[in-house]
Amino acid sequence: MEHTTLEGKTALITGGVRRIGAAIAHILHDAGMNLALHYRSSVADAERLRDELNQRRSESVILLQGNLLDTSRLPALVEQAANRWQRLDLLVNNASSFYPTPVSTATEAQWDELMGSNLKAPFFLSQAAATHLRAVCGSIINIVDIHAERPMSKHTLYCAAKAGLVMLTKSLARELGPEIRVNGIAPGAILWPEAGVSETLQSYILSRVALRRLGQPEHIARTLLFLVRDGGYITGQIIAVDGGRSLSM
Repeated sequence: MEHTTLEGKTALITGGVRRIGAAIAHILHDAGMNLALHYRSSVADAERLRDELNQRRSESVILLQGNLLDTSRLPALVEQAANRWQRLDLLVNNASSFYPTPVSTATEAQWDELMGSNLKAPFFLSQAAATHLRAVCGSIINIVDIHAERPMSKHTLYCAAKAGLVMLTKSLARELGPEIRVNGIAPGAILWPEAGVSETLQSYILSRVALRRLGQPEHIARTLLFLVRDGGYITGQIIAVDGGRSLSM
C-alpha cells in the first residue's frame, strides 16, 4: 500500500488552534510535520498549543494571526508558512464561521462573513498556495459539512457556503491535478456548537446517528491523516465522517 512519509513536511492549517483544528494539528505534528497554525483571535489557545508542540519538537510550529476575510492578506499568509521551512506540502482549509441566519433576518454582512470564511478564503488561499504545492505534489484538504448536501433549518447562508466549498473541492481537484490532490472531509455531529445546544436537541440529533453517539475531533484528524499520507490515488472526493448521520437526514 502506498504510504507517504510526512517527516519534515509543512502544513498550513487555518483555524488551527482550537477544536477540530487543534486535533488536526496534534495528529499531523505527531506524524512529523512542521506546522503553520493560523488563528484569528484565540491568542491564548494559539500560544498554548504552539508551546506544547514546540516542547515536543523544537522549532516545529509557528503561529500566523490574521482575518481571512481580508483577502488581500491571504497570499502573505501562505508565503509566511512556505518561507519558514522552505516548502509547503499541505493546506488545510478548516477555519469557519457558523451561526443561524433565518431568511427573514439575514443581512449582507452575515452573507459576506459566512461566504468569506467558508468559501472565498479557501479559494484564494488555494490559489496562493498552488505554486508551492505543485512543486512538491502536495495536497489541499477542505473541511466541509454534511449539511452542504442536506440543508439545516435557519442556516441557509452557512449551508450554501459549504455547498460551494464541496464544488470548489471538486473543481480544484480537476484543475490542479495531477500534481496537487484536493479532497474534503464532511463532519457530522462531532462537537456541539459553542453557542450551545439544548439537551433535547442533542438527544434528537444523536437518535438519528446510526452509531448513536457523538464523534470526536480525532475522527476528523485521523481521516485527514489517511487522505494526506495514504490516499495517494484519491482526489476530488468528500468523505463524510458522521457516524451514519447522513443516512437518516
